[in-house]
Amino acid sequence: MKPEFFDACVTPLGWNQVDCLREHVKKSGLAEKIELVICSPLLRTMQTAVGVFGGENYTNGISAPPLMVENAADNGRPAISNLNCPPFLAVETCRERLGANPCDKRRSITEYRTLFPAIDFSLIENDEDVLWVPDVRETFESLGERGRKFIDWLWTREEKEIAIVTHSGLLWHTLRMYSKECHPTVRHEVSKYFANCELRSLVLVDRSMLGSDSPSYKYPCKIPDGVDLPSDVADKKQLEEEAQERTEPV
Repeated sequence: MKPEFFDACVTPLGWNQVDCLREHVKKSGLAEKIELVICSPLLRTMQTAVGVFGGENYTNGISAPPLMVENAADNGRPAISNLNCPPFLAVETCRERLGANPCDKRRSITEYRTLFPAIDFSLIENDEDVLWVPDVRETFESLGERGRKFIDWLWTREEKEIAIVTHSGLLWHTLRMYSKECHPTVRHEVSKYFANCELRSLVLVDRSMLGSDSPSYKYPCKIPDGVDLPSDVADKKQLEEEAQERTEPV
């Protein structure tokens, strides 16, 4: 809730996690399969997206605009190029739960374009953040419905292998809603809460299809432990709120 956490950036521990996930993505061969990277237009998700799926460190003499400029938002990181990597697209509907928390309010798209020149922001209509309000927190029902609309929009894309860098709250509520009709074992697996910088592979199919081979690129984020305040505290509080919501009588 502190104003200084406005549009919170990735912490040093978070960058360590990003570097480890990037190594996994490259070693597993997943990096070569991704056709599109979609990210929430918040600083921490875009930093994560370009850190994991972007090109190598940007060097002088290359004319292509970087995915992220050097020391973007005072993160102390080198610039990241957009060479030999998929296109990046920012999508507003996969943002974190809206309202109240300053860390979930985004900057202007004009400012983002100076920090992430090669990310495509063309689908975002408003330069300023008109979705975030200071005194109303988005309901869990609204969050899940927004996630459903995002999944519906995904079906309109021509790409088949898409990396989505978003937020645990939106993922949890969306996947829990989609898995209601699944076998309990499947429902439990699909709706597990996401850890920081965790990667999961999901195959989206319609009901007429028979399924697909099991994905082999999952990454559980088995990397540096340590306190990463305030996100750990926020995640714990959200889990407690959700647990209380599930136990309240109807």
